[in-house]
Amino acid sequence: MLAYAIRRLLFVIPTLFGIMTINFAIVQSAPGGPVEQLIAQIQGTAVDPTARLSGSGQGENARPDQPGGAASGADSNASVYRGARGLDPALIKEIERLYGFDRPPHERFAKMIASYATFDFGNSFFRDRPVVALVLEKMPVSISLGLWTTLLVYLISIPLGVRKAVRDGTRFDFWTSAVVIVGYAVPSFLFALLLVVLFAGGGYFSWFPLRGLVSDNWRQLAWPDLAADYLWHMALPVTALVIGGFAGLTMLTKNSFLEEINKTYVQTARAKGLAERRVLFGHVFRNAMIIVIAGFPSAFIGILFTGALLIEIIFSLDGLGLLGYEAALSRDYPVMFGTLYFFTLLGLVMAIVRDLTYVLVDPRIDFERREG
Repeated sequence: MLAYAIRRLLFVIPTLFGIMTINFAIVQSAPGGPVEQLIAQIQGTAVDPTARLSGSGQGENARPDQPGGAASGADSNASVYRGARGLDPALIKEIERLYGFDRPPHERFAKMIASYATFDFGNSFFRDRPVVALVLEKMPVSISLGLWTTLLVYLISIPLGVRKAVRDGTRFDFWTSAVVIVGYAVPSFLFALLLVVLFAGGGYFSWFPLRGLVSDNWRQLAWPDLAADYLWHMALPVTALVIGGFAGLTMLTKNSFLEEINKTYVQTARAKGLAERRVLFGHVFRNAMIIVIAGFPSAFIGILFTGALLIEIIFSLDGLGLLGYEAALSRDYPVMFGTLYFFTLLGLVMAIVRDLTYVLVDPRIDFERREG
């Protein structure tokens, strides 16, 4: 198993390089790069998508020699940029130099990869801060949403799925299936809006806050109040994500149990006179939970990086999802490529953790033998 893990870790390198290459090429062809963003600032036609949170304009804090970035057809002629007509070509060249766009794309890509190999992600074009510092600042919000949501989804879905499998076809199964269908059909952000209307001052009650991970005076609170304030702020966004995310895992658990319950070894165990509880949890549970439990790392990554963007916006939670979204709007390439590199690397490592979890749940699985 150690040899398999080492091979998978080594395979992360070319996979990560390929993903970064493809995304760099895609962004390379997209219009409206950082140079055009700053030109729009100069012309007074830009809209700052980060102003809502940062309160500062773009372009005035641009930093030179960033490792990421994609050209927008840069050359000595200012007219190649949308909105640059009438500007001094020397000014355009200076803007290109500030963003490192005076170099050809392959040189910028090579510099970016060399920097990322040492986890040097450079500074944000428009926030004048290191990308690492921005990610670490937003991480507590996303980890809070991802961790609590994943844990609660598993704690709800596994017992519910097991009970639905045991009582398949009964009224309990029928009515809980109706709840599961609602969870399937209604996205999390709609549940979030409903919770805001009902419980966060949207028209009925004002029991929960609508902004931030903690209160402004959080650091001055006593230890018990620290935890209470944190959970108070997390209650509604996590509830919205759990309601919108438990349905799939519930049905996966139910179907896994139903498949195992109908197998010969279960019938044999029952024929020997074993109690039903021992049959279910002593024999069926381990086999049925292989897929469910081993999928925990992937589920956490999915919620952490992709499932909470609209939730962060609705509840004014400044997390990684919102950071990446605003970076894409403003063409803040160091943030875009830096977060992409970090997320991709973490996702690839979690895929290895998932395979190792399979072995921990069921030692009979041998990936090395399968590869051979």
